[in-house]
Amino acid sequence: MRSIFINFYLVLLLGISPAMAQKIQVVATLSTYADIARYIGGEHVEVKFIVSGNENAHYIRPRPSYALWLSRADVFIETGLDLELWVPALQEKAGNPRILSGQPGYVAVAQGIRMLDVPAVVDRSQGDVHIYGNPHVHTSPLNAKIIAENIASGFINLRPELAEYFQQRLQAFKEEIDRRMFGDVLVRLLTGEVLTRLTIQHKLIPFLQDKKYRGRPLIDYLGGWMKAMLPLHHRKLVAYHKNWAYFRDVFQLEIIGYVEPRPGIPPSPRHVEKLIQQMRQQDVRVILAANYFSQKKVQEIARKVHGVAVVVPLGVGGTPEVQNYFQLIDYWVDQLTEGFQKAYSGE
Repeated sequence: MRSIFINFYLVLLLGISPAMAQKIQVVATLSTYADIARYIGGEHVEVKFIVSGNENAHYIRPRPSYALWLSRADVFIETGLDLELWVPALQEKAGNPRILSGQPGYVAVAQGIRMLDVPAVVDRSQGDVHIYGNPHVHTSPLNAKIIAENIASGFINLRPELAEYFQQRLQAFKEEIDRRMFGDVLVRLLTGEVLTRLTIQHKLIPFLQDKKYRGRPLIDYLGGWMKAMLPLHHRKLVAYHKNWAYFRDVFQLEIIGYVEPRPGIPPSPRHVEKLIQQMRQQDVRVILAANYFSQKKVQEIARKVHGVAVVVPLGVGGTPEVQNYFQLIDYWVDQLTEGFQKAYSGE
């Protein structure tokens, strides 16, 4: 009891209100959302997550401890689509009305993101069809800026007295994404907003090739992840599952097929053989897969086409080298570019 009074008087002496001193208790579904939440919330948040970076978010068994976390949470962060279908059961067990959809403590990170792979017709015979579109929104760094905006809005709604703090950290996150995406020089010349808009419209590379600055094409000033991935522009590859849609779109890759015949459906020997024939016919030698899928199957296919399996975590913390979102994209870009170089090194 004495320590409580001491802490209270210290708070008063420092000019901090008790509300500001109390950290926001945050629970996120994915480790990646948790990492972004920690960046935005800084010293004012304590964050837990349910799905690790090397786990499949589709198939999580709700534990009693997760319900306990949600019962004590001030903010709950999820995709807001139909990725985490186990969430409603957890929310019901938690009995915390503050974190339900539509309440101040609920954040849907996909709000405002342009959805890809939205089905024209919902047909469950086609596997795990996502009726609102592809839910793996964090695989595009440009989407990460919107995810961060949604998280910041959630924190500000809950703690408006800290709005300036959260806005400053949000701006720092977005600027860091822009620098890492396009390089410092190009961001200074054109701004991250303009570069983002051109990228979303698939006009960035033609624009940079056409326009000049000080007698040089703007493409010469491109840096960051976009520069690293430029040699892979429109290159063909195979993926295990449709969880790379936004990564594929932002870096303009061409995925010609999937190891799964349909999302969530295990590959049959016949399907795998047809995929191998297709890869041989089109000289496709790279397979991209999240590390929670069967690495043996991916390696087997790669071996039969004399190719390379690029196996990476889908989320933060999914491998020791990846401890934040920026390192996650670094890892994907490095592994994929190295994979292509190795696969076609004999040419």
